[in-house]
Amino acid sequence: MPATLREGGAPDAAAVAALLTASRRSAYAGLVPDAALAADSSQQVLWELRLSADYGPPADTPTLLLAEDPDGTLAGFAYLVPDGAVVRLEQLHVRPDRTGTGLGTRLLHAALARHPDRPVRLEVLAANRRAIRFYERHGASRVGRGVAHFPDGTVLPEYEYGWR
Repeated sequence: MPATLREGGAPDAAAVAALLTASRRSAYAGLVPDAALAADSSQQVLWELRLSADYGPPADTPTLLLAEDPDGTLAGFAYLVPDGAVVRLEQLHVRPDRTGTGLGTRLLHAALARHPDRPVRLEVLAANRRAIRFYERHGASRVGRGVAHFPDGTVLPEYEYGWR
């Protein structure tokens, strides 16, 4: 049975933080220094704050989309943040053992469908060729470049991609 998609909230913070940490350590291995990944340990507190904050009107409120396996295990998530005229896809992650199964595609399409009237943007590490191929395969175009800042002070080049 495929994963079920649903909206998440504050009670999901610990599961989201754990999946994000596992996904980043897998996807960024060899791309990001180990020290930068190791410094990424405060994710649960960050997600508790993000998911319990009052952002005001619904149009300004971030959306957390979860993909859960039939047993209730978190298999992936997408996190969208309204930012003026655009929406930022700040996170799209699946469990490392679920990459290549189509789950990321389902989450991406569900995320893009949430804001059909606004451009969606995301940042991706310039060295993350796998993610770049994924987003380009799903219609994203490179629209800019910048740098990613990690908690330990590591700075790496990144690209901005977008739809519409």
